[in-house]
Amino acid sequence: MDQAKTKPTTASVEAFLGQINDEARHADAQALLQLMRTATGEAPVMWGPSIVGFGVYRAAYESGRKVEAPLAAFSPRKRELVVYGMSGFAEYAQLLAKLGKHKTGKSCLYIGRLAAVDMTVLGEIVHRSVEATRQKYGIS
Repeated sequence: MDQAKTKPTTASVEAFLGQINDEARHADAQALLQLMRTATGEAPVMWGPSIVGFGVYRAAYESGRKVEAPLAAFSPRKRELVVYGMSGFAEYAQLLAKLGKHKTGKSCLYIGRLAAVDMTVLGEIVHRSVEATRQKYGIS
């Protein structure tokens, strides 16, 4: 398996989230912690110094490259919350239209504040993405 830059660590998720000084960002991180725990059924684990991940999958690409990544993850960055692990966005177009203020990257959502999005819709997007990843990689 390739050595990924971001790997699971033994660092404390609670300690990491406890370092967030902005009260609103801290509350958002706690809400994402609960949302992802519910969507994945997995306990949170630190991936690298700043990503909170849930579950794991292993992927092998046609090139032979193998990687390990969390089923779902988030990082409470200073400017925005980053939600990782999206299985693509085309199939979520209708949900994204209802989500609220956000931006997308290749496989992640960028959200300024959770107050700007519909949490039920976000939960559905994360849940569907996790299920799609589990199906794709044969994870029960």
